[in-house]
Amino acid sequence: MNKFYITTTLPYVNAKPHIGFAKEIVEADVLARFHRELGDAVFFNTGTDEHGQKIYQKAVELGMDAKAYCDSVVPEFDKLKHSLNLSFDNFIRTTDEHHVKAAQEFWKICEKNGDIYKKNYKVKYCVGCELEKTDSELVDGKCPDHLNMEIEIIEEENYFFRFSAYQEKLLELYKNNPNFVVPQKRMNEVRSFVERGLEDFSVSRLKSKMAWGVPVPGDDEHVMYVWFDALVNYISTLGWPISLDNFEKFWPGVQVCGKDNLRQQSAMWQAMLMSAKLPNSKQIFVNGFITVDGQKMSKSLGNVISPYEMVEKFGADATRYLLLAGASFGEDFDITWEKLIEKYNADLANGLGNLVSRVVKLAENYDYSVDEMWSLTISESEFSELFKKIELDNALGFVMDYVRRGDKFINDSEPWKLVKSDKDKFNKVMRQTLNSLLSTSQIVSPFMPETSEKIKKALETKKLDEVLFQRIK
Repeated sequence: MNKFYITTTLPYVNAKPHIGFAKEIVEADVLARFHRELGDAVFFNTGTDEHGQKIYQKAVELGMDAKAYCDSVVPEFDKLKHSLNLSFDNFIRTTDEHHVKAAQEFWKICEKNGDIYKKNYKVKYCVGCELEKTDSELVDGKCPDHLNMEIEIIEEENYFFRFSAYQEKLLELYKNNPNFVVPQKRMNEVRSFVERGLEDFSVSRLKSKMAWGVPVPGDDEHVMYVWFDALVNYISTLGWPISLDNFEKFWPGVQVCGKDNLRQQSAMWQAMLMSAKLPNSKQIFVNGFITVDGQKMSKSLGNVISPYEMVEKFGADATRYLLLAGASFGEDFDITWEKLIEKYNADLANGLGNLVSRVVKLAENYDYSVDEMWSLTISESEFSELFKKIELDNALGFVMDYVRRGDKFINDSEPWKLVKSDKDKFNKVMRQTLNSLLSTSQIVSPFMPETSEKIKKALETKKLDEVLFQRIK
């Protein structure tokens, strides 16, 4: 049995879930479901990142204890499982006791191996990114991704990770694994970043200034820098370092992230793994950003779209479809409610939903049952290759093309006429029509699991209990 481990990044809990993360977790879910249908052993991880200055400031703003604040908002992320019909196996919180212990053990190993040391430093820091910034990365003195936030100047004694020692090893990793980061332009971007030279990065904060973090082992005056702590979740969720069964079974794995996480996932984390003498990740899939009518989502602009709003309007399966079908993987994705409704009506209401209705009506009218002698399986080579390359938009295009061909076949063959004029040809057409829809239900399953089951049930009972996708005006 093949093994497949996939994990999302862990979103910060300083705000409610947004559709950028919803797209990321649906992608991971589709890949997990696809591998399960291939018969692979799958472990699918997600969760929440709950430490760091951003979270601490939000809790202070609300007059709450940081842990109590996290406890109050984590359910907003956990309930995505029901709303988007997700199949994740584990939901980890970076405040979980076993994760805290794992992060501390990871620290000890890196320190023992000579890669964590202490020094005084002064740096420009973006709280929004939770990252240090150089002058060349700033626009008019501000982070281009967080223009509404002031850059902070941090001057203190911190622990550092010896990132600079891993330049050549990282370049060798990329050379030996040319598809380590997907899409290729992100691979080129991180390679260029490493080639320019690496600077050691801070891995702690003074507890007297920012107390909300994992305590540094052996130094009560410091807490871990949020990225060092959070990245360890990818292995702590597998039981490392206490219970190694799942770790040895599933690691290394595939990680899905946004393009603002490229450096952390594909360079910093990989160097940390090298320091700890652990295998590097298998592959990093990097998403683009979602914008609304050409603008970044912002509360002040009033253009924030939540995944829960989409599910309320379109339903879970249609939301999953719309989040994945609109843009090639890794590319930025611009949406508006108008665009979403138009695509929903064209592809789902008038496309797949209409085909299902037509075929089930034919089966009912002529009392014809599905013939399971043949059907397109999910491991079909062309379809499977699209998954391997994470071309999920093209995989959905494959599905919709299958739908259009099914609709055209019915129009061209006209079974309602054949039933009177040519019984043998009628039987052949009906078998092909019903089996084609059965095949459609199979290949659509990772994307729209509820819809897949409804189609199968309708073919078995020769009755459709409800319109699959009601047209939206």
